[in-house]
Amino acid sequence: MKIILTGAAGFIGSCYLRKLNDMGLSDVWIVDTPLSAEGVENLQGKKFKDYLSREDLLQRISREQFKDVDVIVHMGACSDTTEMDRAFLKRNNFEYSQTLALWALTKGKRFHYASSASVYGDGKNGYQDDDSLLAQFKPLNPYAESKHAFDSWLIHEKLTNQVVGFRYFNVFGPNEYHKGDMRSMVCKAVDQINKDGAVKLFATTRPGYPDGSEERDFVYVKDVNEVMAYFLEHPDKNGIFNVGSGKARSFKDLMLAVFSALGKEPVIQYIPMPERLKGQYQYFTEADLSKLRSVGYNKPFLKLEESVGDYVKNHLIQQQRIY
Repeated sequence: MKIILTGAAGFIGSCYLRKLNDMGLSDVWIVDTPLSAEGVENLQGKKFKDYLSREDLLQRISREQFKDVDVIVHMGACSDTTEMDRAFLKRNNFEYSQTLALWALTKGKRFHYASSASVYGDGKNGYQDDDSLLAQFKPLNPYAESKHAFDSWLIHEKLTNQVVGFRYFNVFGPNEYHKGDMRSMVCKAVDQINKDGAVKLFATTRPGYPDGSEERDFVYVKDVNEVMAYFLEHPDKNGIFNVGSGKARSFKDLMLAVFSALGKEPVIQYIPMPERLKGQYQYFTEADLSKLRSVGYNKPFLKLEESVGDYVKNHLIQQQRIY
C-alpha cells in the first residue's frame, strides 16, 4: 500500500507513521511544513519514502505524479485552537483539505482526514456523529469553525460515504512536545511537578461545582492509532467518526493519575481562568461511539489511569521520549 501522510512531523501524524511502520508499511510520502528541530525529532527511527513540503505535494499532484498512491491521510492543518486569523484557517484547514479531497476522489484514491470534536461547540446538543445533526452545532472559536466548515462541505456534497473523517476528542501522548501551550495537561503537568512539586489547574467558573470538576474525553494517541489503522485495513468502511474513549473524566482525575504514575503525593493548585477563555471553554465532552462500534470497531480503549501511566513511565520520564 502506498500512502501520502500530511502533518507527518506533528503529534498524531508522527505517531501514526510509527503505527504504519509497525504494520509493515513504509511506502509513505510524508508531508509537512519546513521541518523544525522538533519535527526532525518526531521522525527519528521511522521509515518513509520521501519528505515533501505542502508546496511540493500540490505541484506533484498537479503534474499527475502520484498515480500509484492508494490513500491520502491528511493530518496536516493548523491545530492551534487559539488561532484567531480566520483567513489563515480558511486557507490551511478548509481550502487545502478541499484540494486534497477532490484530487483523491476524482482519481479513485481513498481520503482519510483529521476532523475535531470542537465542531460540537459547548456540547449542549450532545456529541453524536450523525451527519444530519452537524448543522445544529455551533463552534466556539475560529479553529472549530474551520473544522465544522470542512465537515459541512463533505456532507453537503454527499461525499462522506467515500471518505473517513476522524473527529478527535482530547488526544494526548508522546510526540506532542513541540506543541507548546497546546500540549496536553499530562505533558504540562509532569513539567510543572518536576519543577515546582505541584500542578496548576484553572479554577471552575461554574457555581456549585468543585474545582477540577470539568470533564473531558481524554483519549490516548496509541488508541487513536488503532482506530485509524482499522479504517485503513477496511476500505469498505467510510464516514465521519468520533475518536474518543467514550468516557468523560475530570481534570482532577487526570492529575491524580499523573501523580500516581510519578509515585508522588498529589498537590494541585487552582488558578483563575483567563477571561479570553471563558467564552469558549468546554465543561464536558464525551464521544458517542455508537457509530464507530456499528461499523465493526470493537477494540476497547485503555482506561485513563493505564494510558497516563504508559505515557508518563514509558515516555515522559524516559530519556528517549519519541514514539
